[in-house]
Amino acid sequence: MRLFVGLGNPGTKYANNRHNIGFAVVDEIARRHGFAPWRRRFQGETSEGTLERERVVLLKPTTYMNESGRAVQEAANFFKLGVGEIIVFQDELELPAAKVRVKVGGGIAGHNGLRSISSHIGNDYRRVRLGIGHPGVKELVHSHVLSDFAKSDRPWVAALCEVVADNAGLLTGDRDSTFQNKVHLALQAKGFFDKGDDGAA
Repeated sequence: MRLFVGLGNPGTKYANNRHNIGFAVVDEIARRHGFAPWRRRFQGETSEGTLERERVVLLKPTTYMNESGRAVQEAANFFKLGVGEIIVFQDELELPAAKVRVKVGGGIAGHNGLRSISSHIGNDYRRVRLGIGHPGVKELVHSHVLSDFAKSDRPWVAALCEVVADNAGLLTGDRDSTFQNKVHLALQAKGFFDKGDDGAA
C-alpha cells in the first residue's frame, strides 16, 4: 500500500496557485485511474484506488500548507504505514517549469509543507518535485508561489498533471528513475522541452 500526498492550500481562492500543483496532480491521478469519490477524513480529503495492482490512498491535507504534517501523520498511523511508503507531490522552486524529479529525504529548501511533514513523521519519505520555476529574486518567492499560474503556463501545467498521473503506477513499485524518464520523454514529445534537453535540472 502507498499513501500519495498532494500538497496545497484548501479552498477556491488557492486552487490555481503555483503552490497547489500537488493538489492538481493527485486530482488528476484520481480522475484518470477511476479512484473512489473524495471524502473528508484525517484532517484532509482522501480517495482510494489501485495502481499497478497496489492499493493507493490519495490525501489532500485541508490544514493549510504549514500544518500538512498533521494530516499525513494521522493517515499514516491509521494505515500503519512506514515513512518509505509515503510519497509527497510538491511544488519545487528550484526546478524549471515542468521539470520533475524524485528524491528520498534531503533538505526542505524553505518549503513549509515539507517542514511540517518532516516534523511529524521524519524526513525519509519520497518527494515528487514538480518544477514551477523561480521568480529570480528571493523577495518575490512568497508572492510567486501564492499567485495563480499565468494563462501561458496552463498548457504545460495540464500536460504535466496528465503525464505524472499516467505514470504514477511506477512510483508504487519504487521505479523512480523510470518514472522520471517517462515523464520527461512524454513532456518532450508534447513539445515542452527541446530535443537536446536530457532532463537535467
